[in-house]
Amino acid sequence: MIDRLGRMRSSYWAVVAAAAMTVALAAPAAAAPLPLTLPKPSGPFPVGTTELHLVDETRTDPWAPGRSRELMISLWYPATPSFRAPVRHLSPGIAAFYDQTAAGSVGLAPGVADFAGTRTHARPATPLPGRRPVVLYSPGRGQSRSFGTTLVEDLASRGYVVVTIDHTFAGPVEFPDRVELPVGRADTALMMRERVRDTGFVLDRLGSTTLAAVMDLSRVGMAGHSMGGFTAAEAMLTDPRIDAGANLDGSMDPNSGQASARGADRPFLLMGGGTSGADKHPHDHVHAPDWAAFWANSTGWKRDVHLPAAEHMSFTDAQVLLPQIDRPHPLPADKLAAAIGTVDPRRSLTAQREYLAAFFDLHLRGRHTALFDGDSPAHPDARLVP
Repeated sequence: MIDRLGRMRSSYWAVVAAAAMTVALAAPAAAAPLPLTLPKPSGPFPVGTTELHLVDETRTDPWAPGRSRELMISLWYPATPSFRAPVRHLSPGIAAFYDQTAAGSVGLAPGVADFAGTRTHARPATPLPGRRPVVLYSPGRGQSRSFGTTLVEDLASRGYVVVTIDHTFAGPVEFPDRVELPVGRADTALMMRERVRDTGFVLDRLGSTTLAAVMDLSRVGMAGHSMGGFTAAEAMLTDPRIDAGANLDGSMDPNSGQASARGADRPFLLMGGGTSGADKHPHDHVHAPDWAAFWANSTGWKRDVHLPAAEHMSFTDAQVLLPQIDRPHPLPADKLAAAIGTVDPRRSLTAQREYLAAFFDLHLRGRHTALFDGDSPAHPDARLVP
């Protein structure tokens, strides 16, 4: 996904209009965008969702001088049955962003896929009563918080309240009145510091939201993809409220943070895919220097799960969306493999869901699991790295 400079306010609708014009020029008028679907969550509970616009008035945004730091978050939770329509996977502005940037990342022409029409399995609904453990989710750089929905919805369906965080200017964010785009060439260390501060601010605010009564903030985990996984490790260094963390294929650059040098003193799960670096070694703690340092310096419970045939974007919704597009509209094979590897998409997602849920079940709920005792025949695409 390419980075773009600047931010959209009044220009938002101009960008959407430009996207529509590009679609009109790129495809025959009769060609309808390809409908896309997300796999159903596997847990027993219906899922509800809502979003919140938060303003941290104690902090000036480093990429918007003179303005307070603003965030958009979503909450996903076990809910009572609802007859309301499922919410959209991507808001209109974020759908336009992915529609326009997918050409650079996977060779997908604008207008081919119906990003704007895709629905989740979550609805506006009343939460089920009872206090439940909380999991924070942080997306990778250049990505929306919505692009981890296949994992997020699943955790909510299993009984967690999941809070997804958009880190403004690190990825595309749609606010009630505008869309902010990711900045280019940002200081990565500064960006990491702000992401950690975002995380703490969100935790501070959760107790005063309308869903406070169903959240047990004494049991908090955090997961993230790419830089979001790095954020989880960094946030745990300074925020004792986070009891367990998971990094989904995120590097931990020692020049941008301290996680690799200090490790984790609480439970931490690494999940990597495919290879990394110029030497194309497996992305695990044995071969990746940053993960190796983090592993060596971690004193808490730790596991490393590797999916050899997966790749970096396998740990996002791209894992299930791109194959749907590729069947009727073949994508460049090299770009597709570089994004999501050659792993079976459904088996990959199932393994990710099971390992992530088992990890948080163990450390936030005290539920024993044998899944981390050795390689599982139920998940042939994943291996535990000793």
